[in-house]
Amino acid sequence: MPIKRFHECSRMLRFDDRETRAARLASDKLAAIRDVWDEWARRLPLLYDPGPDVTVDEQLVAFRGRCSFRQYMPSKPARYGLKVWAACDAESSYVWKMQIYTGKSSSASEKEKNQGARVVMDLTEGLSGPCNITCDNFFTSYELARRLLDERGLTVVGTVRKNKPELPRALLDAKGRAVFSSKFAFTPAAALVSYVPKRNGNVLLLSTLHAGPPRLGPGRRAKPDVILHYNATKGGVDNLDKLVGTYSCRRKTGRWPLAVFHNVLNVSAYNAFVLWRELRPEWMRGKLNKRRAFLERLGGELVTPLVERRRRLPRTEASAALVKKAAVARSSAASAEAEAEEDEAEEEAEEDHGDGPGRAEPDAAAPTGPGKRKRYRGQRCTRSKDRKTRTVCCGCERYICGSCVRAYCPECVDP
Repeated sequence: MPIKRFHECSRMLRFDDRETRAARLASDKLAAIRDVWDEWARRLPLLYDPGPDVTVDEQLVAFRGRCSFRQYMPSKPARYGLKVWAACDAESSYVWKMQIYTGKSSSASEKEKNQGARVVMDLTEGLSGPCNITCDNFFTSYELARRLLDERGLTVVGTVRKNKPELPRALLDAKGRAVFSSKFAFTPAAALVSYVPKRNGNVLLLSTLHAGPPRLGPGRRAKPDVILHYNATKGGVDNLDKLVGTYSCRRKTGRWPLAVFHNVLNVSAYNAFVLWRELRPEWMRGKLNKRRAFLERLGGELVTPLVERRRRLPRTEASAALVKKAAVARSSAASAEAEAEEDEAEEEAEEDHGDGPGRAEPDAAAPTGPGKRKRYRGQRCTRSKDRKTRTVCCGCERYICGSCVRAYCPECVDP
């Protein structure tokens, strides 16, 4: 579409009824896009089954306009934006579930406690084991690990904050411990490890997946298996942010519903690429620009029906060439369909009447000489080939195409 038309559509784009929005905003801060968001989020888990590891983390949708639940996160590149909880497959980064954080409640009686555990329970609803959840110290707690294991059969691997009351004192103190050393604590269902990556500093990890005897990895640092597994599966959502930011349809806007909608389009395009790659593993094998090629093809497929409806050719050469190509494709498809219908009619007529002894051959008309290009169907040709020729046989004076001709020298023709 023209750029002016695009800006006009973006300016007028709405996702709800503005007449009733004020009443809905009193109980729902996401009222401006709630219906679209819920319907989209409901479809995400229906199309893909995650692998053995799922990552739960936060995503920041860049936005600096006015919004009551805009967040400031200095660790993120954008720093300001809308926080979205996401559950992604650790290997493919497919977004399995998403939830927008709308800020703290205004009433003191509705203040949320243990928000991290509630988010993980919401994002893993419908996920059946055996499956492991990898999350950071904002979400991880012993109570969450116990609930996931007992209620859903899911294991947890994640870092733990040192202010948790259930942590033993022996694992919290790192003074005097050797660098790259580890201490372990066990319950019947969980394992806790304290690893010292540097002097006088340690990191704590909780796991219900590594409940057996402790094992250390190879090398001088000798990291426990819990840390190696956490490092291998913690980047599902971070990888999604990198990939979505590489090819994005985001545009500058002052309306937060439109910023959310742009993120919906970006995530949907990436999820579609993951599904395409899973269904066609041989497609562009070994190429490094597969996602770019997929997005170009996806965009072409989406805009082709709209381009074909244009009455005038666009001014740019690329757009005009696309319109002409679409017109040629439509005319070729129409002619092929008409020819197929004609062939079917001829076959039905031959079956009805048969080939009698007095019936003349349909291609037996002997022309007097070469003239206008005509269609010819010989002994070796079918109508579907649609061959055209001006060449006439010197013996029977029938039109013949290039595939029907055989080359002979003068001695072989007149021995």
